[in-house]
Amino acid sequence: MVFACAGCGAVLTARVSRVDFPDHADQRHGYGLLPALLEPGTYTIRDEPEGPPWLSWAEIGADAAAARGVYVQVRSLSYGPRGTVGIAPGDLRGTVHILEACGGACCGLDDGGGPNLACAGCGRPVAARVDDCGRWQVVWLNPRAVRPVSVEGPAHVALAWTDLREEWPATPPVDHPGTWSPRWEAAAAVALAQVLALSGGGRIAVPEGPVAMAFRPTLDKLLSPGPPSRRLTLAGPGLPGGGRDVALVPRHPQTGEVWPCDDAEAVVPLAAGVWLHMAFHDERRLVPAAAGMPAGVRRDDPPPLSPWCAFRPDPDVFLDALARLPAVREPWLRAIHDRVSERPYSSL
Repeated sequence: MVFACAGCGAVLTARVSRVDFPDHADQRHGYGLLPALLEPGTYTIRDEPEGPPWLSWAEIGADAAAARGVYVQVRSLSYGPRGTVGIAPGDLRGTVHILEACGGACCGLDDGGGPNLACAGCGRPVAARVDDCGRWQVVWLNPRAVRPVSVEGPAHVALAWTDLREEWPATPPVDHPGTWSPRWEAAAAVALAQVLALSGGGRIAVPEGPVAMAFRPTLDKLLSPGPPSRRLTLAGPGLPGGGRDVALVPRHPQTGEVWPCDDAEAVVPLAAGVWLHMAFHDERRLVPAAAGMPAGVRRDDPPPLSPWCAFRPDPDVFLDALARLPAVREPWLRAIHDRVSERPYSSL
């Protein structure tokens, strides 16, 4: 489909197909310029309200916030529209900047003040471009100002679970020399909040491997000492079955559907690209060869990138995800929330 102006009907986007809403959509990472949030030719939809007006906690109150799915005190909540549409900046067509709405950020544009782009045809405010430092670059289309339009042409069919490993790219944990991938930090933070809620406060065992790297240090630090009461393992298409306590399963990268796992007591969805790397990447370190290598031998050139510090889930993404789980109202989990809020980096 394409998206068109609801006022004059002018087409505002290239042809796009839907993908899952990214865990890192609202992440603020560092002070540099981040790449585009979405791949060209794709769009995503935000289920939660977004944009102005923003109401403070004093104006909302605990009961009204809980009715909107937020269970601990936050600075403010959006009372903007639901269903905001995100696209890659390069897929935008036929818009002009609203100059008076383009100030107030640091090194680029943000969406704090509402739309900063208007339809070039009729002048209707239609979208907000975000490209400020530390923000993922994206254009958010206002669902009240645009409408979807079906177009002729080949349709994108959702991948079958069995094709996921071959057709969808895995997300490496390190995408720049010395630093962890912010996508991993956000995806692990969202999953960590759900794992903690399922733990009941008891320790969770995590087997060796990439799952342990991403979750074990934080779980051991935040949960009570003692013998583990549950076990966290990977499950999903292409992995062997078997009884599991808590299973990390993939979320479909296009539809957002959670992989059905029948042999686990509880499941925690994980972004598909991160799950694919955890499930199928060979973590063995290779050694230099003294002579030529025969065909078919696994090669490692250039060497894999390495981080300079231990992995840490994104604390802001974690707190936001935890605030939206009803279990956070339990005293033991609320204590974890408050501890991370006060000391975000040392707690995680």
